[in-house]
Amino acid sequence: PYGRGNSRSVPAGVVVEQIKRLVGKGFNEVVLTGVDLTSWGADLPAQPRLGDLVMRILRLVPDLARLRISSIDSIEADEALMGAIATEPRLMPHLHLSLQAGDDLILKRMKRRHLRDDAIRFCEEARRLRPDMVFGADIIAGFPTETEEMFANSLAIVDDCGLTYLHVFPFSPRPGTPAERMPQLEKAVIKSRAAQLRQKGETRLDLFLNKEVGATRQVLVETEAMGRTEHFAQVKFQSRMAPGAIVTAQVTGRGATHLEARLAA
Repeated sequence: PYGRGNSRSVPAGVVVEQIKRLVGKGFNEVVLTGVDLTSWGADLPAQPRLGDLVMRILRLVPDLARLRISSIDSIEADEALMGAIATEPRLMPHLHLSLQAGDDLILKRMKRRHLRDDAIRFCEEARRLRPDMVFGADIIAGFPTETEEMFANSLAIVDDCGLTYLHVFPFSPRPGTPAERMPQLEKAVIKSRAAQLRQKGETRLDLFLNKEVGATRQVLVETEAMGRTEHFAQVKFQSRMAPGAIVTAQVTGRGATHLEARLAA
């Protein structure tokens, strides 16, 4: 934040026009992305929220097949965004959470805005509104002062939130930050904890991929051989596909980290 300055929101009208141009060129999916995405609109007149932008896009760009949201801070999810999750099938049932840790004291030391129970409640509510919702999350292993008990809380929140995709980062100090001045953990401990988190992530992904076998999914083709489902699962095809198209596919099996599919009859 010291380098990039305060957040700057692209006005909603500009966003909508950009998306209209992309759709006009044949793009079937757009991903909203940015730094601290859920703070969008705070610096604009009337201070609209991210959910307002999502609903505006879906209303004004009816030919957009799929809208996806990138990493969000769940504590700032607004009422309109939750409404979109509940009612808008073109908003993809996949959210990536800026979670970082599962222990309250570590979250406070990271200066995060949410607590452990906030994240769990958000996932429960989003899944209540959209039962097929899947979640990814960033988690840092070995933040300074993290005890075994604190790490256990981070490990447990993977199941407590029902996460599917885990991005695990071993902590490394950045010069000039408060964390650099905190008591550091041994590198071997950080490495071990990161490995445990990654193993937990593999287990969660295994459960999800197993449940998907036999399902029929709408897959956005990214390359001739690979695409993504609504839930962001990677799919490998048995035949060549046209990149950019959305196809109806039958999931026939799975690999280590992906699904295998063919065109549905």
